[in-house]
Amino acid sequence: MLKKSIYLLILFFLSFQNVKANQILIPMDTEQSNHLKAYGISFWILEKEIPVDWLLNYRGGSFLIESRQSIINELIIRGVSYEIISDANANNLLDEIASPSSNKDAMRLDKVPKIAVYSPKSKQPWDDAVTLVLTYAEIPYDVIFDDEIMTEGLADYDWLHLHHEDFTGQYGKFYRSYANQPWYIEQQKEYEAMAKKHGFRKVSQLKLAITQKIRSFVSEGGFLFAMCSATDTYDIALAAAGVDIAARMYDGDPADPNAQEKLDYEQTLAFEDFKLEMNPLEYEYSNIDQNQIDRPEMREGNDFFKLFEFSAKWDPIPTMLTQNHTQLVKGFMGQTTAYKKKLVKPDVVILGENSAIDEARYLHGIYGKGFFTFYGGHDPEDYQHFVGEPPTDLNLHPNSPGYRLILNNILFPAAKKKKKKT
Repeated sequence: MLKKSIYLLILFFLSFQNVKANQILIPMDTEQSNHLKAYGISFWILEKEIPVDWLLNYRGGSFLIESRQSIINELIIRGVSYEIISDANANNLLDEIASPSSNKDAMRLDKVPKIAVYSPKSKQPWDDAVTLVLTYAEIPYDVIFDDEIMTEGLADYDWLHLHHEDFTGQYGKFYRSYANQPWYIEQQKEYEAMAKKHGFRKVSQLKLAITQKIRSFVSEGGFLFAMCSATDTYDIALAAAGVDIAARMYDGDPADPNAQEKLDYEQTLAFEDFKLEMNPLEYEYSNIDQNQIDRPEMREGNDFFKLFEFSAKWDPIPTMLTQNHTQLVKGFMGQTTAYKKKLVKPDVVILGENSAIDEARYLHGIYGKGFFTFYGGHDPEDYQHFVGEPPTDLNLHPNSPGYRLILNNILFPAAKKKKKKT
């Protein structure tokens, strides 16, 4: 009887040890039922101070976590696919990934990034892909605007998102189509009041100060992610510091006729040698944007861009930012859809492109101690989103490759930085 009791005790102990030794693998290839919520689960796990291994280039950028019943419960609740593997198999997998002959790597995530979204307090007549996917993935964020940035509030955050903002002070160049719309009139009043509050005569002067403070945030180690018109207008504003590029209907006086010659491309993050669009009624800021005139053959059915594959061990940052279950991503339009490759600075990494029409869609660069990513287009699952249309329902797109790229950027600041191999 005593021997049987000892045997049962040993069996129980070994079973307990096996449970403790198990690992949870969250696959991110085509076996995953909800890619977007998988990122939210990883963020939630980090909030519990449990580290996550991001397996770069393994099954679409899968996640490996120690097994806990609370995590399994949450995976089930959120509808995220997972696999339980033994500790021995997990170690074998990590050994395989670490092999010099393998273009894979394990990136340890051990920090919860504090996220801010730059957005006005008033309701805008368009949605924001980043806030849509953060909400869907259940990743917390704060909304900040000019007041917070002008009072040095950016120091509280690791990651800042800009979307569909016009940093040139021209209100999106919507004057011709929307000047009489209530939302446009209200936005102009709000922005002018904000400029005056902070001691500026013009909205463009306030927005320049904002772009410069954001650039300092990046230089000091922050991460900037921007989409659509927030990408090119950001660089245009920096290049045009002290130069009036806005017409009378935007700031009360005419633009400088010699504005183009006064641009300083040394001040920008991603673009150089671009030409301004000085027509105030033209729905373009410059020739940075690869717009529909430049891509007449592109339609929803044939518009795709390809992600580059990078070396996980030698180029971990671009590798993290391009993790996906497919290298071919559906294109989508915006006020700024894509970027002419010839205007991208040579030290900026192109992460995704449509080589057939020589356009870049997805860019990444280093500035000072920090990083930035620019992503062309407005909504990855709405090919041509118009002002006033309802937001995309991500319940219909849980495996969106285009939205996955946004969430790669969310997790990037959580990575434990490794020493560079070069």
